[in-house]
Amino acid sequence: MFQRFIAILGLLALASVSPRTAGAADALQTINVSYQPTNYWALPFYLATEKNWWKKVGLDPHFTTFPAGAPQIAAAASGSWDVGATGSVPAVLGAARYDIMTIGITNDESATNVLMTRDDKLSDYRKSPQSMKGQQILLTANSTGEYAVVSCLKKMGLTEADVSLVNLGQAQILSAFASGTGNLAGLWAPYSYTLEEKSKARVLCSGSDAGVTIPGALVVRGSYAKQHPEMVAKFLAVYEHAIRWERAHPEEAQRELIAADREGGAEISPTFAKAEMVKRPLFDLAEQLKIMHRGGTSDVDHWFAGIINYMKSKGSIQGSLDPKTFITDEYLHILGEDAKLRAFADSSN
Repeated sequence: MFQRFIAILGLLALASVSPRTAGAADALQTINVSYQPTNYWALPFYLATEKNWWKKVGLDPHFTTFPAGAPQIAAAASGSWDVGATGSVPAVLGAARYDIMTIGITNDESATNVLMTRDDKLSDYRKSPQSMKGQQILLTANSTGEYAVVSCLKKMGLTEADVSLVNLGQAQILSAFASGTGNLAGLWAPYSYTLEEKSKARVLCSGSDAGVTIPGALVVRGSYAKQHPEMVAKFLAVYEHAIRWERAHPEEAQRELIAADREGGAEISPTFAKAEMVKRPLFDLAEQLKIMHRGGTSDVDHWFAGIINYMKSKGSIQGSLDPKTFITDEYLHILGEDAKLRAFADSSN
């Protein structure tokens, strides 16, 4: 009888413990995150996973990765991801076609989207850009890399019609260039660093040189954002916390970047890892709120207006598209108004 009583007590104890255990497990909410590995702006996702920051805001991320922005955005049509990061050109495509909202900026990558040439051609093309006429330019279509190339051509007095644009993935460009195909290529870091190290290529012109700002975008599917605004705010909090951490721990961040790129299938040297941090301005929460401010035409609106005009000129999007219709600071404000989330986003530990 006593043994039976003890058994019953044990069952009651299990019953009282089980709901709390289940509740702790259920506290982590699944969120589907998309990005392109080996990009500097993808480092916060790697850091947050390595250092268990997602759990601090109750998120359980499931990742989907892509080699470039166009296929990443196309995948949004099936709802395969909820939030993520991508280039600004794909973000505009997503806004025009799939109700993708831009909710923040990952970095200013104007200096790391570049037009490159072989070392023995650099001087000739700088002295006489017209000598580039009729040349092939290997690039990835509908990307920030292409935007930088087209902007550089314009800066040098040329148009797309003056050259032959060949659409290839970034890894394919590296292989083609190494085998002797073409003298010009449009790349973004870290692929540009690999080309410089292994094929003696040099930067002929960057987006910065061409006078354009090329931001990276934090994005969300519009329908998901409406249904789960608090989840979007938590996602942003993790990203902004990582930015603060990178700034506070630059040497460790560089080592983590090397490890993240290696995991993503690309090698980057310590020299270029440091260059990434120097060349790519990041934005913490306060800075995000400033550049995204919706009281008038914000910095971000201005940057995206240039991209929209470029994409309309090449037929990638049809009709008018106002930055104010797909760029919003709403979820940054939700983050900022939550004391615990904001404290986490603004901390660097």
